[in-house]
Amino acid sequence: MNQELAIQLIQQALILTMWLCLPLLGILFIVGVVISLLQTLTSIQDPSFGAVPRLAALFVALLLVLPWILMRLITYSERLLADLSKYAR
Repeated sequence: MNQELAIQLIQQALILTMWLCLPLLGILFIVGVVISLLQTLTSIQDPSFGAVPRLAALFVALLLVLPWILMRLITYSERLLADLSKYAR
């Protein structure tokens, strides 16, 4: 494996990781802003009031996005294993 091929392989893996994390991070960002606004408006500063809805949003978002994530990971793995001879040189 030459240097350009290794760089390309790592670049593809990092880009895939970014795309897989982006929906979850976006949803958690929006939920975090909404919860923070609610805490500010109601003057409730209890840590559990912020943590529990964020965790619930994470689990719901993960359940919704998981099929898409698995499909992308399977596609990436199939492409990687199909070109395995190219990386073994």
